[in-house]
Amino acid sequence: MKNMMNVKPKYLLLIAGIVWFLAGTNIFIIGITSFISSWNNNILYLFPSFVVMFIFTKLIFYPLVQKHHNRITNLEEDKPFYHFFDKKSYIIMICMMTVGITLRQLKILPSIVIGMLYIGIGFSLIIAGLLFIIKFIKEQNKEDKA
Repeated sequence: MKNMMNVKPKYLLLIAGIVWFLAGTNIFIIGITSFISSWNNNILYLFPSFVVMFIFTKLIFYPLVQKHHNRITNLEEDKPFYHFFDKKSYIIMICMMTVGITLRQLKILPSIVIGMLYIGIGFSLIIAGLLFIIKFIKEQNKEDKA
């Protein structure tokens, strides 16, 4: 009997894309809210957000998308839906969430800084989610052509 939680490997890419996109949207919204509360009508405060987005996309999330794409497409059997990540990535995600929540709750950084960081990281997560979805579509097209 097939486990009801199992999905074909290619769907793990879609699930990852949706999860990352939604997480990124949530982080982005938190960032915008924090940013707007203290930006003093100075649009230049957004510049660091673009730097954060570029760094996180280029150095962290793009390589992670590639790593998981390769891992997922090499799976030969159906896996539980939560296997879009490996254990190491779940640990990293938990650590990042813990640090982010702690910084906000303890008010260690001013809200403008939280806003700039969260806008950049959130947008980077949205990009990663879209990359996973694009990879899913490409895998689907490969399968359709075969």
